[in-house]
Amino acid sequence: MSAQPDSVLERLAQVIRARRGADPDKSYVARLFAKGDDAMLKKVGEEATEFLLAVKGGQRDAMVYEAADVWFHMLVALGAHDISPREVLAELARREGLSGLEEFASRSTRG
Repeated sequence: MSAQPDSVLERLAQVIRARRGADPDKSYVARLFAKGDDAMLKKVGEEATEFLLAVKGGQRDAMVYEAADVWFHMLVALGAHDISPREVLAELARREGLSGLEEFASRSTRG
């Protein structure tokens, strides 16, 4: 892969931000923003379901395709709340080296 994954996510987030105020008749992203959180979250859920079905069916190419759809729609929803991919990547980096059980236990102390 020629580009760093985080730079791809950042560039995509920039495109999403740029299209936020575009004409909803000419931009899918603008249409999602115009419809609001419920429409964005519905798409995340739909795409996540399609991803789950691809995994369940053992369809490798479909898993990759549907994962990209899930990530895209999550970026749109995050963008609606001015959350950048960099913030999510920083959270993943914070968790790096922690066991899942340790990370889960730390959540109850943050409450």
